[in-house]
Amino acid sequence: MAGIQDHDYLRLCAELARRLGVSQAAARRRVEMAAAKEGLRDVEARMRIATQLIDETREEQNADKGAASTSLDALLVASPEDENFMLED
Repeated sequence: MAGIQDHDYLRLCAELARRLGVSQAAARRRVEMAAAKEGLRDVEARMRIATQLIDETREEQNADKGAASTSLDALLVASPEDENFMLED
């Protein structure tokens, strides 16, 4: 089956892919699965779902803005048993 070639729909899927950090095909599948779950088949409904998913990810990213840096800091701290570990040449 050929994919939908609507420019606005593809742009929304690309924006969703960028926000989720996945490929455009994966973002498009996510939108199509959500549309199928709701029983929607037209392009306008898929564009509406893609917009909703973008808004949800935007809200999650805004809520977790400081959490990403603190979790990275926690990952970079050496555990007590590894503090004196050195790699040999």
